[in-house]
Amino acid sequence: MATRTWVPSGPYDLGRTLGVLARGPGDPACQVAPDGSVWRASRTPDGPGTLHVSARGGEVHAEAWGPGADWLLDHLPALLGGTDDPGAFTPRHRLVHQAHRRNPGLRLARTGLVLESLIPSILEQKVTSDEAYRAWRLLLQRHGEPAPGPAPRMRVMPDPRGWALLPSWEWHRAGVDGKRSATIVRAARGGARLEEAATMDERSAAARLQAVPGIGPWTAAETLQRSNGASDAVTLGDLHLPKIVGYALTGRRDGDDAEMLDLLSPYAGQRHRACRLILLTGVTPPRRVPRFSVNDIRAI
Repeated sequence: MATRTWVPSGPYDLGRTLGVLARGPGDPACQVAPDGSVWRASRTPDGPGTLHVSARGGEVHAEAWGPGADWLLDHLPALLGGTDDPGAFTPRHRLVHQAHRRNPGLRLARTGLVLESLIPSILEQKVTSDEAYRAWRLLLQRHGEPAPGPAPRMRVMPDPRGWALLPSWEWHRAGVDGKRSATIVRAARGGARLEEAATMDERSAAARLQAVPGIGPWTAAETLQRSNGASDAVTLGDLHLPKIVGYALTGRRDGDDAEMLDLLSPYAGQRHRACRLILLTGVTPPRRVPRFSVNDIRAI
């Protein structure tokens, strides 16, 4: 076991910062413990590693295990938002100002690992969150490897070769259609090139990801928000986000991407942070249609 302590400069909220990295409550690779600490199982450039992070007394303490332990601790400040600059954000709407004031410890995490966020984001394309979370969980449980250290039931995702060699019936068993599985296989085959996006600026990184067929603006933004801590990466093409932003800031219920971008224009360079704060308010338009139905392809 290796350890490291990081001291944030100002208020810090570990749960708000790292909670977005978990893909549902049963994510085998990222779990929030009852005491508020966070466990992560990652495949680093040095190999698999497990990280346990807890905050107390104004400090963040980390423990790491496995071949990737040193890499995880070297990148700990970036993961915890140490490279983020929340001071660059100026609220322009009353609701955003209130959310900003109530969440002074929010930071944008930067994992530095692209495939780790890209693959579950591809799984989330055009399906419900529950379907995507289930697929991610089943794929890691069946094809991942046990996480190093004292992290029972946690799994490290397969390496790129492992993803590329998954047979079609295993994708079907997890409820993943052919379009999404083919996109993941293409991404895995170009894994080394895609991982380079973690060191690029947002525009160049998005272009690198979207060069892969099947990866569009939605998937690229969802990935870079986590891998790069991209403060301006707005999720475009989302079913809910434009309506939530539009309703929160104007009271109108049927916003689209164009209206959302217009409303977020005062936050240029910080538009993703503005969206995070709006989502934290819990303000959403009243539901007028039934929930999106689940289409389980495993029954086909």
